Amino acid sequence: MELFWRKGFTATSIAELCAAMGINSPSLYAAFGSKEALYEAAIRQYQEAHGPLVWGGFSEAPTARDAIESLLLCSAEALPRPDKPLGCMVTLASVGDEGHAGLKALLVEQRAHTLQRIHERLKRAVAEGELSRNVEPLPIARFYAGVQQAMSIQARDGATREDLQAMARLAMKTWKTLTEASR
Repeated sequence: MELFWRKGFTATSIAELCAAMGINSPSLYAAFGSKEALYEAAIRQYQEAHGPLVWGGFSEAPTARDAIESLLLCSAEALPRPDKPLGCMVTLASVGDEGHAGLKALLVEQRAHTLQRIHERLKRAVAEGELSRNVEPLPIARFYAGVQQAMSIQARDGATREDLQAMARLAMKTWKTLTEASR
């Protein structure tokens, strides 16, 4: 997983994968069938291992604002970890552009899940009266999902935890404008 995360799908060779796993290529193909299937398994492993680091406080947050702030601040902690590759494996992956339609669909689906979770939380906030019925949740969800994705790119380029925290806090300063603009 970390090899794919660090180098990407195309730049990671079967020989490197075998060396990292301590197996030979026939064993890799016997276990996974293909490099693509191994990559899919690595994406699932990534989501299971690293998703809770980013989403841990999202569901339990008492308000939509708190949920999104938690997502961004937890991302600021997780994305520049010194013991892991920088950024988000899913956000930064580009295999779809390399002729792997199935992997592209998987990654698009995974990225859409972030948008969907934020959108659902905002719709719930509208339904419960936390936000005005005039608020359009989808554009706000796209904005905050985009901020989280940009934080991943910034982390890959060397932004520190403090840099990303400042970015998250700045994005949260727009909350009132975004959620009251439609009133």
